[in-house]
Amino acid sequence: MARILPLLLFSAALACAQQAEPPKEKAQQPPYAEPEEEDASAKPKKEYVFNPLQAETEIKTGKFYLKRGKWKAASMRFEEALLWNGQAAEAYLLLGEAREKMGETAAARSAYEKYLQVAPDTKEAPEVKKRLAKLPQGTQARK
Repeated sequence: MARILPLLLFSAALACAQQAEPPKEKAQQPPYAEPEEEDASAKPKKEYVFNPLQAETEIKTGKFYLKRGKWKAASMRFEEALLWNGQAAEAYLLLGEAREKMGETAAARSAYEKYLQVAPDTKEAPEVKKRLAKLPQGTQARK
């Protein structure tokens, strides 16, 4: 009995300690979860110099967001790509698409026009001209 009593006291103290502090569970996202849309204020300020590889990386990331319907995040990535390479025609085209989906027709028109200035003889140029013709004149079509 003398040997069992200390063990009982120890197990009772341990049980009380476990009840006092429940185990804390970490709120983790599963590894397959989609990333949240990016916030412009969260991005660090950078000094931009011509870097076509970084521009291509930003375009690929923008395409990722575009496929998932995250128009704002996609347009931010295409704008970032243009800061790295102001002659990236694909970025202007995709930026126009994202802004058109957001309902920002004036911004979409501007991106499409810049695309036609940078790459007037591409196979996509006739389609972009058709899109420009369909876009309503003015600042916003819908919100």
